[in-house]
Amino acid sequence: MFRGPARHLALVGQRPSFNDAELENAVQEDAATQEMLSLVLEEPDRWAMFLDIDGTLLNLAPTPDAIEVPEALPGQLHRLSNKLGGALALVTGRSLAFADTLFKPFAFPTAGLHGAEIRSATGMHTVEATTEFQALKHALTAEAEHYPGVLIEDKGAAVAAHYRLAPEYEKILEERMHHYAEFAGPNWALQLGKMVFELRPARSSKGDALERFFQSEPFKNRCPITMGDDLTDESMFAIANARGGVSVRVGTIGAPSCATNRLSSAALVRNVIAALAA
Repeated sequence: MFRGPARHLALVGQRPSFNDAELENAVQEDAATQEMLSLVLEEPDRWAMFLDIDGTLLNLAPTPDAIEVPEALPGQLHRLSNKLGGALALVTGRSLAFADTLFKPFAFPTAGLHGAEIRSATGMHTVEATTEFQALKHALTAEAEHYPGVLIEDKGAAVAAHYRLAPEYEKILEERMHHYAEFAGPNWALQLGKMVFELRPARSSKGDALERFFQSEPFKNRCPITMGDDLTDESMFAIANARGGVSVRVGTIGAPSCATNRLSSAALVRNVIAALAA
């Protein structure tokens, strides 16, 4: 798939904890993936890059509002986007509006709420919460007060219950979120993630978002490079694989993934972005 000499991307950034065998394997996989991705700029008109945010571009944080954006990252993404002719998009579970606040002053093509919202060259599509869903969010927020440490993130047309600070409530929270999913009806779906249960608009996914991006320039007829760290990213990995592109799962070894490549941390993803943008 990739041809030609590779530019070396130095391995920097913090690594997760591994035993000796896992560490050796992780180092080898990280090096191979970075070497492969370094070849992208030899054929920049061939590739389109699709990047998850939390856990991929940015380190996960104890609470949704506690994430930190390295000062250099927005500019690096902008320069890389220019090298790719604008074919760089963010694909996130965050709302489109929130994603824009992270990378000011730049506004990249973005799919928010796991693909339910999208901004591309052809325009913008957003989703509004119904009156019934607004009432559901209020009820969930009130109930969560009985579970200290559980945080409710209101995303507009989606709502997430984070239990990273209160893992002891995982089982009961899962049961209650299934209850709210039934109440919400068929237009919303329950999405499981890393220490989070989320009700999001149904009939959309990150994979669907990629297909919509591919309908117009500058993404049309390009091969995708997808990077993500969670279950919600599997649908875009599948699209990348089917289109002859590259899929990269970020993070430690965990649940099975259809991604064909791996980087062990968000810090290494940022290292790749910085090297490609230089």
